[in-house]
Amino acid sequence: MKHHRLSLLLLTGLLAAGFGARAQSPSSPLNTPSLSSGAAQVASKSKAANEHHQFTLANGMTLIVKPDRRAPTAVHMLWLRVGAMDEVDGTTGVAHVLEHMLFKGTKTLQPGEFSRKVAALGGRENAFTGQDYTGYYQQIPANRLEDVMKLEADRFANNQWSDEEFKKELEVVKEERRMRTEDNPRALLHEALNAQVFLSSPYRRPVVGWMSDLEAMTPDDAREFYRRWYTPANAAVVVAGDVDVAQVKALAERHYGGIAPRALPQRKPRTETEQQGLRRFEFKAPAEQAYVALAYRVPGLKRLDALQPDDQDALALTVLAAVLDGYSGARLDRALTQGQQRLADSAGAGNGLWGRGPQLFMLTGVPAAGQSSAALETALREQVAKVAREGVTEAELQRVKTQWVASEVYKLDSVFNQARELGNYWVQDLPLDAGSRVIAALREVSADQVQRVAAKYFSDQQLTIAHLVPQPVDKSRPRPKPAAGLRH
Repeated sequence: MKHHRLSLLLLTGLLAAGFGARAQSPSSPLNTPSLSSGAAQVASKSKAANEHHQFTLANGMTLIVKPDRRAPTAVHMLWLRVGAMDEVDGTTGVAHVLEHMLFKGTKTLQPGEFSRKVAALGGRENAFTGQDYTGYYQQIPANRLEDVMKLEADRFANNQWSDEEFKKELEVVKEERRMRTEDNPRALLHEALNAQVFLSSPYRRPVVGWMSDLEAMTPDDAREFYRRWYTPANAAVVVAGDVDVAQVKALAERHYGGIAPRALPQRKPRTETEQQGLRRFEFKAPAEQAYVALAYRVPGLKRLDALQPDDQDALALTVLAAVLDGYSGARLDRALTQGQQRLADSAGAGNGLWGRGPQLFMLTGVPAAGQSSAALETALREQVAKVAREGVTEAELQRVKTQWVASEVYKLDSVFNQARELGNYWVQDLPLDAGSRVIAALREVSADQVQRVAAKYFSDQQLTIAHLVPQPVDKSRPRPKPAAGLRH
């Protein structure tokens, strides 16, 4: 799992389909549903898509059930509203380390036995940690739902392991950091960029943790984090698939309802300090190519029932990102990566639509051979300035909105994505039909709104720029091998 800030929103199927990342749906008009036909498909499925049911168990745990009877499978997820942003300096990475430790035993299960039991049921399982959340999932035949529910409830309530087991797994996590961050110059740059952009927000710390904190982490650091945050009131069970709502509720009450509640710690506000001017730095690391990243601080979407000005701007910024980089042949692609005088091998834009912390609008690029990072930086900024001056066309808006409607159709075909989205909406304290509401809201964004946000949020006052300056690569150095037990 990528642990730098930019990847967090990709966890939701809705955003992964094209909000600020290159869309994966077909680019040909013959293969992409028209807005009207796509809307009709969404409408035909919307009743089923919105048939989720939410309950609160007596101990405060949330239960969300979404029936989908097209195949005899089910997805069972446990979401915690706790992630890297809930850590403190000195123990960064503990949320992710604890996620690993939940596979290492309970009062009745030996290390690794959880995974072996799920595999024996014909299922697959894994887990993930982000800035905002921690999640665990199993996808199994629907008739084995109770088996995995019993297993998950047991480790949620009774997780335990030896100090020696912790020390062994901590080495796996450290190797994960080496492979995915320290041996990846762009990941290192984004880690440093977050630390420059955010001064007071906990988003400044990496999900995987600083290596010095991992080196100093103790078993009791993870145990304390577990006792503090793994309480029913901070958790949601999400079940989607070929299930009966009443039966799932009865199972949840049987296996989760008896877990003793504990008081949830009070979360103190950690508002990001206002930026007072341009920040810029060079990052030197062994690399084959240079890289440019521009991070603008922007508002995030906080509510959908009554949109406030910042909410409307967050939606318009998402449309702007898609106009720049939402499909093959979008503005950045045409202007910077095509033709004989192309400036970039690649260029991208993305907007952080929502999250528990502050959000960023990103522009990134890799200079083409013979082109400078400075020239690419200027060109990236000019593309946004051009929108601020000239606006966008209705054809561009129609194109991105068509793809979003199509993505909504495709999303409904995955039971896993349905469960994943419901959990993510719960974590963000958004309504469980947020996906369809966001699509509806995005379709209402006008060209004038896109032009206005392009003029409003892209000044130097809110900008941090990072340039990766390539250093010689030691090609004789052996490539690291994946560590045993690496989960993500």
